[in-house]
Amino acid sequence: MSNAEYVIIGAGSAGCALAYRLVMAGCRVDLIEYGGTDAGPFIQMPAALSYPMNMSRYDWGFMSEPEPNLGGRRLVTPRGKVIGGSSSINGMVFVRGHACDYDHWRDAGAAGWSYADVLPYFIRMENSHSAVSDYRGTSGPLHVTRGPRKNPLFNAFIRAGREAGYPVTDDYNGAQQEGFGAMEATIWEGRRWSAANAYLRPALKTGLLRLRRGLATRILFDGHRAIGVEIRAGGKTQAVHAAREVIVSASSINTPKLLMLSGIGPADHLRENGVAPLIDRPGVGANLQDHMEVYIQFRSLEPVTLYSHYNLWGKGSIGAQWMATGQGLGASNQFESCGFIRSRPGVEYPDIQYHFLPLAVRYDGRASAEGHGFQVHVGPMRSKSRGSVRLNGADPQAAPRIRFNYMSHPDDWTEFRACLRLTREIFAQPAMSPYRGPEIQPGESVQTDAQIDAFIRDHAESAFHPCGTARMGRADDPLAVVDPELRVIGVEGLRVADSSIFPRITNGNINAPSIMTGEKAADHILGQGMLSPSDLGPRMVPDWERLQRPAS
Repeated sequence: MSNAEYVIIGAGSAGCALAYRLVMAGCRVDLIEYGGTDAGPFIQMPAALSYPMNMSRYDWGFMSEPEPNLGGRRLVTPRGKVIGGSSSINGMVFVRGHACDYDHWRDAGAAGWSYADVLPYFIRMENSHSAVSDYRGTSGPLHVTRGPRKNPLFNAFIRAGREAGYPVTDDYNGAQQEGFGAMEATIWEGRRWSAANAYLRPALKTGLLRLRRGLATRILFDGHRAIGVEIRAGGKTQAVHAAREVIVSASSINTPKLLMLSGIGPADHLRENGVAPLIDRPGVGANLQDHMEVYIQFRSLEPVTLYSHYNLWGKGSIGAQWMATGQGLGASNQFESCGFIRSRPGVEYPDIQYHFLPLAVRYDGRASAEGHGFQVHVGPMRSKSRGSVRLNGADPQAAPRIRFNYMSHPDDWTEFRACLRLTREIFAQPAMSPYRGPEIQPGESVQTDAQIDAFIRDHAESAFHPCGTARMGRADDPLAVVDPELRVIGVEGLRVADSSIFPRITNGNINAPSIMTGEKAADHILGQGMLSPSDLGPRMVPDWERLQRPAS
């Protein structure tokens, strides 16, 4: 196989989708990936999701700098170091985002990325097995399913949302996001359906895709044209050349790092770190965004939670059943019901997300309650805080400095207080009464603004949705990094296709928008025309200007 036409850096969510579409169009592609295999139950079994994101074998192990508004805590920032990238270590929750998110992208300078423009790519990429409508795809590579919701707590949570006056939505990824309903996941036949399973493995079978192992250390240029990438593998450095283009799909953390190591970024910062600037792009590594969340936990009056299985024997039995049959509790991520609501009147579309879990536990797998309990993960969707990714020297193996600046905008505190108070109201509904015991966290004594703020400062965690560090915008926007065709502004032959390009974070988990970005990037690169825009708009809840929830 001669030099590839395209070199993609990163076999993650967007990179795998992009590689698949390029090879299906007959192109020769080299895909660079530093991580290893995704084989084994820790990744493939959905219920084991807390393991891979806490294993150095699969995770880059990034940490934020001390966060001044969170008491100086350093927060973990997991990113997948494995084929499939973060789609191989995430919670498998599938959320497209709200239609208004993409219209905001368009209005921020990303022409061609409105909801009407991106919806056809969401439809093309998915195979929805639960929701069927004109909004959903049924023949794409990415299987999307719903859990069985056999545990009574899942439907009790949805009923509680309805009793509190909120809508019930039959498909938050379809016409109407706002409301409570069943959560969707990238799980198929009891197995994590990562970008590696959906896209990479079929692409490799074509013979046009070459998966190359190594750490990308810098992009190679001839003048201002990208011609390849330098990789380090097995103690040796080699060049991988691209006949046409290089595409960086290395994550919102590693993509800006690689651009800066290659001389693209804030010129003064590059010089300070021993890198000669090629072009001065101050937006590289800026605009870092994330979702934060807290867990609201209650003891359960009924022994119906997963606590009965949360021991060595129970976990072993679940694993054995899954290994033998691909079924049982191991075949679910246990996020099977959810909600999207607005925090106050005048908010046009949801700005709070709920993930319900029939167990009181942490993301790192440590139980928070000795006994039966349940929880909901809740947090604001559109924080105004912005952070950055910066180099920590010129060594490609050095982790970058990650500063989220969490909770640095005063509105963040107002929105988070609303999250807690509205959540307590939902759990106080009759549907939860048979199950709702004492509040474990934050605890019934936490009531005032100051008490809630202290709880947030000590307990808020990342939802692991970093994005925005190579923002898409108009070519004449000095803070944009890529134009609406994802071309890096100021050079030739180089694009970015991953969550780095998001102008603003989308509503909910960002894996689906990341995959969509790879899908759409392929059509920009191939230059054979984009999918026709859709005329399907979102269904908005009436009276949002006056009411926080619809009138009953």
